[in-house]
Amino acid sequence: MSTWLTSEASVCGLNLPVGRLINAGLFSSATFDWATPEAVYAELNEEFHFTHDPAPLAYNGLWSGLAESWEGTIFCNPPYGRIIGQWIQHGYESSLKGATVVMLIPSRTDTAWWHDYVMKASEIRFIRGRLKFGGATINAPFPSAVIVFKSSP
Repeated sequence: MSTWLTSEASVCGLNLPVGRLINAGLFSSATFDWATPEAVYAELNEEFHFTHDPAPLAYNGLWSGLAESWEGTIFCNPPYGRIIGQWIQHGYESSLKGATVVMLIPSRTDTAWWHDYVMKASEIRFIRGRLKFGGATINAPFPSAVIVFKSSP
């Protein structure tokens, strides 16, 4: 859960004046797992008819979807930590081998992985507003996007 700072504090080098509110979760990776909102998955599944999810939220931690080959039509809401770039790279490379890969990701257009891989996506769909992940009662502290890597004919 995010911490709201209301007095002068330094967060990632920013000195904030007393009374200014900022969500510290915006500057951290407090959690990597954000459960896909059911309505988002249902709408995307209706369109794409997914055959596999290589990053299910309830996995035992001993298994990684990065270690497997992605084939067919993939839905992936990857872990949102520093490793996210590897997941997006794997999705892109899987599309080059014939898979269709649909990913729900944070819209972090300033990152290297965004420029190196997301910009190569067949589609980038920016989600208006902020999602409520899983059973959350408040919106995520970041915007989201759906990217689609389609295999070339």
